[in-house]
Amino acid sequence: MANSNSSGGEGDRYRSHIHGDQERNTEWRFGSPPNYDLVNKLFEEGRTKVWEAGSLEERVQHMVKTWEMEMFNKRRFQDYKTVNPDNYTFSLNGRRPIRLEQKRELGGGYNSLLQTSLPQGLRGYDPSRETMESSHAAFTTAFPRGFALEVLHVYSGPPAIVYKFRHWGFMEGPFQGHAPTGEMVELYGMAIFQVDADMKEIEKVEFFYDRGELLGGLLKGATMEGAGLPASSCPFLRNV
Repeated sequence: MANSNSSGGEGDRYRSHIHGDQERNTEWRFGSPPNYDLVNKLFEEGRTKVWEAGSLEERVQHMVKTWEMEMFNKRRFQDYKTVNPDNYTFSLNGRRPIRLEQKRELGGGYNSLLQTSLPQGLRGYDPSRETMESSHAAFTTAFPRGFALEVLHVYSGPPAIVYKFRHWGFMEGPFQGHAPTGEMVELYGMAIFQVDADMKEIEKVEFFYDRGELLGGLLKGATMEGAGLPASSCPFLRNV
């Protein structure tokens, strides 16, 4: 869920498959390759772990950041390099695994990551009423410097990678009619990535976390006068 700016930058030390000949014909959702300079700075200033280059932890972190980049920024499934669109599945908190087409039907991006069974009046953020564009705009506005990601611990290596992660950012913009607090918002969770032996292709992704830890920090700000709280019209982030 990291944020990114929409242009600039010739490379990224934490992600692959953004630039180069292989991406010459890639269709980017926002018109150009993402730029992660702001969120990379946030990551470097706020991370709690610095993994040795080439270590399993560093490789897993690079893989996850690259996967997030593709899921949020590449328009066509055929342009994905981290997954095989024909057999890849995603699930959240034990829900039934879904394929890329079904994920897109849910609104993709943040909407698929914030699925909930709560009654509509208690959701705080309702992914069923958002599009990929509106959800992206809501979170990039709330986190103008991005929502950084670090891998805290890797419990097992390929083919079933189990890891603990931390996301964080500063709410410096409004969210769903709530004023910015300027405070850090953090989200901790676990994930299982089923991969091939070389960690070049992700076959299955499972995430486990409490979305309330994210939304709680975003909804605590004062209600802004005249702001409507249903589906967001406010301008998990191109800077993920």
